[in-house]
Amino acid sequence: MVQEVGIRQTPQPTPHLLSQCMQRPYVSMVLVALAVRLAVVPFLYREWLDPFVVEHWAFGRVARSILLGHGFGNPFADTGATAILPPVYCYVVAAVFKVFGDHTTASIIATLALNCVFSALICVPVFLIAKNSFGDQTAKWAGWAWAFSPYGIYFSADWAWSTPLLTLLLAVLFLLAIHLEDTTSTRSWLAFGLLSGVAALTEPVCLSVLPFLGALSWFRLRSQNRRWLRPGMIAVLATVAVLTPWIIRNYQTFHHFIPVRDGFGLELYLGNNGDSSHWANRNVHPNHSDAELEEYTRAGELAYMAHKKQQALDYISGHRLWFGWMSLRRAVYLWTGYWSFDRQYLAQEPLDPPNVFLGTTLSALALAGLYRAFRNNLAVAIRFAIALFFFPLVYCISHPEAYYFRPLDPLLTILAVYAVIVWKQPSRRQEQGANV
Repeated sequence: MVQEVGIRQTPQPTPHLLSQCMQRPYVSMVLVALAVRLAVVPFLYREWLDPFVVEHWAFGRVARSILLGHGFGNPFADTGATAILPPVYCYVVAAVFKVFGDHTTASIIATLALNCVFSALICVPVFLIAKNSFGDQTAKWAGWAWAFSPYGIYFSADWAWSTPLLTLLLAVLFLLAIHLEDTTSTRSWLAFGLLSGVAALTEPVCLSVLPFLGALSWFRLRSQNRRWLRPGMIAVLATVAVLTPWIIRNYQTFHHFIPVRDGFGLELYLGNNGDSSHWANRNVHPNHSDAELEEYTRAGELAYMAHKKQQALDYISGHRLWFGWMSLRRAVYLWTGYWSFDRQYLAQEPLDPPNVFLGTTLSALALAGLYRAFRNNLAVAIRFAIALFFFPLVYCISHPEAYYFRPLDPLLTILAVYAVIVWKQPSRRQEQGANV
């Protein structure tokens, strides 16, 4: 062996970590998605400065109450403590108000801009979920599809609500649940549990999905004869640890066990009071009815919610066929955006016709993708099916809103892109065969 003397090789510099991160394919997706969403905000933010909207924006009212030192309360009027809303997004808005002012132009723009950031970041879990489930091609197109998703753009740039944050958390937890199938790492299972708790305190409806996703990962781990009991217990205990302070606060405040929020009675009554002209009868909501607000103020929050729940259950028990039919209609609305083409209804919801086209197309393609997934990879399909089936159930029996189904959009986008790619693959093979 010949040894070269006097020649010293200069080590190659290690690329900077930031440079490595910027080379990730989803970075450009996030940046473009953010730019598109922020570009829309200047055209839409002013409606959130309308005095009527300000006084009926529950998250904003609670955030103001926190900022003024009155505690977590006053969602409809100055009535004191509340558990109608979960805490996370209220404190996010309160932090924005602390920096930019209470319901100022700057604070509204900052709130919407923050939602745009949440929505743009969803490109990352969308890309990684699709890559893990269906491969590189689906990952690339799904990431870009989310970047330009009409729902993703609208509900971040024009909706000062917790929807974008919940959507991001649900997508990240879905990705993390996939990872948990192959690891007994305490850190990973702890992260899933802690983040599940945060998601539940953002919107507890996610608890209709997360336990099933975690249980599926736990079952897969057990089927591999790997250590399974300890990771699962860590995740459960972590979730409980995050929820416990809020549960204690609710008990100390109301002297009742309230897991996260106490507004289900009102939500049930809004959709089950005999009115089928709309998916939610807002005329019986304290924001729109002086009589309901007076009852809420006089009876107190817990008694009011219990009364609304009893009214809804009484109506349901006496009109079971109506309830079954309405539950079906609500399911159709969530998946398609269709409720009615009646003139009076469309006068209230003028954007429904294009939304019906968009929602129906997205859902149809997603279901086609889910069907193909069941044929090609049962394990992957089951995970998607869990989220798509369990998440909307509570809205089918209570009442839907246009934004309630949107946290599932990243998964719908992935499945829809997968359906299109699988559909195109046979034609490509035929073209290649014809050219031979």
